[in-house]
Amino acid sequence: MYKRVTLTDTVEVPPEELGDVSPDLVKRLLQDKLEGRMDEEVGSIVSVTDVDDIGEGTVLPNRPGVYYEATFDAVTFDPQMQEVVDGTVVEVVEFGAFVGIGPVDGLLHVSQISDEYLAYDGENQQLASNESNRTLGVEDAVRARIVTKSIDERNPRDSKIGLTAKQPGLGKHGWLEEDHEKQEAAAGE
Repeated sequence: MYKRVTLTDTVEVPPEELGDVSPDLVKRLLQDKLEGRMDEEVGSIVSVTDVDDIGEGTVLPNRPGVYYEATFDAVTFDPQMQEVVDGTVVEVVEFGAFVGIGPVDGLLHVSQISDEYLAYDGENQQLASNESNRTLGVEDAVRARIVTKSIDERNPRDSKIGLTAKQPGLGKHGWLEEDHEKQEAAAGE
């Protein structure tokens, strides 16, 4: 999910900054340019951490700045298919719950939360079961598996990650604790 990678990219140093082309300046410019950007190969760039090398500057016709190729270290978030993730419910809607997993949200469709029927309770911003009285609401901690992934590099917020919690060991953390306690009590009898 999170990785530390070494990348190379070109950054434009504006004319007013050319007196001090330092690793700190290049790092700041790379952060402004790349952090939050989604890339198909490395995922979402969370943070530029260190600048390892700054190449020779290149001047382009009719451009005021100087372009430097820089090699740098970054922390990325790249969700993998079938990966089990922990997240927090950030929004509940009629068709499911959006779960914050790192810098992106995944959709836990209502059909992928439980085998029980879950009704939408808009007033309390939760999904509720009439069978077991279990609820899933905003700020609940959830463990789920990534089952679909569609990354939109141009607009990262439009990326879609589908989740499921219907397998053993997945679901709302409170439900998992209840199930574990029931199993221990049954084993102790």
